[in-house]
Amino acid sequence: DKEKLEIRKLNDPPSAETVRDMIKYARNVIEEFRRAKHYKYILCLTLTPLACELLEICEFSLDKMGAVFEDSNVYMLHMMYQAMGVCLYVQDWEGALRYGQKIIRPYSKHYPSYSLNVASMWLKLGRLYMALENRPAGVKALKRAIAIMEVAHGKDHPYISEIKKELEDH
Repeated sequence: DKEKLEIRKLNDPPSAETVRDMIKYARNVIEEFRRAKHYKYILCLTLTPLACELLEICEFSLDKMGAVFEDSNVYMLHMMYQAMGVCLYVQDWEGALRYGQKIIRPYSKHYPSYSLNVASMWLKLGRLYMALENRPAGVKALKRAIAIMEVAHGKDHPYISEIKKELEDH
């Protein structure tokens, strides 16, 4: 839990009140993000302007929270994951990859060894690497996803066969 709420190591550490305020801010912005995503999805015919607005919310929040929280902090991870999702939606593969690369190490620390959350992130990273024509990194990431999924789902699961076929086709 201490790692999940890790505070930045600064020469002048933030006060307990500053940390409390930032946690309150993080919870509020996460809730605001969820509401904005839900309501604007219903109201908008096109999500591209919304996606830009949502990405701006994420980036602003990450900058603000990053002054106090480490990237491994759960609030930071949540916003990075949301930003990655927006990048995927607008097909900004490089942006999605940048967020995914920041997320994977803390996910691997916070979640159990054979967590499907970690496998899912490796799968996304693998597909992004492949889309960006970085086959060696893509193969490595997809194999990591498969290794976790084989334990979680069993070696004969259709998801695993599908990913192995992706590897063969590339």
